[in-house]
Amino acid sequence: MSGKRANGEGSIYPYKNGFAAYVWVDTPDGKRKRKYVYGKTREEVHDKWIKLHAEAKEGPVATSSPTLAQYLARWLREVVEPDLKPKTAETYAMHVRLYIAPGLGSKRLDKLTVRDVRSWVNDLLEQCQCCAQGLDAKRDTPRCCSAGGCCERVPSRRTVQDARAVLRSALTNAMTEELISKNVAGLVKVRSARKVKRHPWSVEEARQFLEAASTARDSLYAAYVLILVLGFRRGEVLGLTWESVNLDAGEVTVQMQLQRINRRLVHDETKTEASTATLPLPQICVTALQLRRKEQELAKQAAGELWTDSDFVFTTRYGTPFEPRNFNRRFTDRSARAGVRRIRLHDTRHTCGSLLAALDVHPRVAMQILRHSKIAVTMEVYTHVPSESTRRALRKLGKHLGKQDRK
Repeated sequence: MSGKRANGEGSIYPYKNGFAAYVWVDTPDGKRKRKYVYGKTREEVHDKWIKLHAEAKEGPVATSSPTLAQYLARWLREVVEPDLKPKTAETYAMHVRLYIAPGLGSKRLDKLTVRDVRSWVNDLLEQCQCCAQGLDAKRDTPRCCSAGGCCERVPSRRTVQDARAVLRSALTNAMTEELISKNVAGLVKVRSARKVKRHPWSVEEARQFLEAASTARDSLYAAYVLILVLGFRRGEVLGLTWESVNLDAGEVTVQMQLQRINRRLVHDETKTEASTATLPLPQICVTALQLRRKEQELAKQAAGELWTDSDFVFTTRYGTPFEPRNFNRRFTDRSARAGVRRIRLHDTRHTCGSLLAALDVHPRVAMQILRHSKIAVTMEVYTHVPSESTRRALRKLGKHLGKQDRK
């Protein structure tokens, strides 16, 4: 076919080994620029040219497109970090750094296809991350992948789901900015993983743990009580300040949390409004916090000039905030010393409702403490009423603490 332009195709012309065409378009930043299309035949370029004209009439058209990695870096910096909670932003950045950028980062944003995303998901489900990230190679003495024996450390299906969700969120924003016309990540599904069945402590095990911590005069005893009896999360209990505790009224306000984010401790408000609440303190909590206040005063006197005033309820012996990971280690160590099963710290929330029932806390009050929206949910927990012997043991523990407090 000759290279002459057909009638009405003024912007189609021969180019290298094929043809090219351009259309004047309005860009997302409000400028007027040429947008080019290319192809091996005039018919192919003509079809692209017609399609480009249609896009230009519908709205702004980007004349150049970044790679996915370039776009994600800007999205994290300009959208995620200013708009989301610090911990959420850190999680998004982790998924981009470890999973999305290595697999898809070199793809052009506007050229990313459903097939690309599907292949990436399938590869991720089978790819050893120790090999992919060179984790073993960074050790002083390689012992698995770098030593010739792959450890097959593949991501969980939940991790792959989360990574795909982060990519979908990023592409949704790209659509909002009119950089792409469709969200290809939203068209790829990942089969849901089966929920792991947790086995939290029974009320008897929780009582055994608390009694052991009390007998050992563990400085974190009051923290364990708040976690087990009031369902506090780790960040909430470590972020608790004396300003939020009213022992006379028997109330505590949950509104702040302490987390390590990007290598620094961040004391910030709780993630959601539902997590913020003023809770009534059962007597065992009041007694434990009274004891904690006295212990902290003694620690302050012992530290002298080395003491740092922070107003945190739970601190190191020098008054500084308690490191979240160290709290996990102390909890695991105390569990072993108490002779109870090792469980995740977060699983203690599942024991909370049963403990409240054992302490004769009214269901309506328990509903407020557990932050349930419906009383029916609370009553389901209350159907697992602990034995009378457990009730007596917990009351005895409270009396024991009261005696310690008077010493």
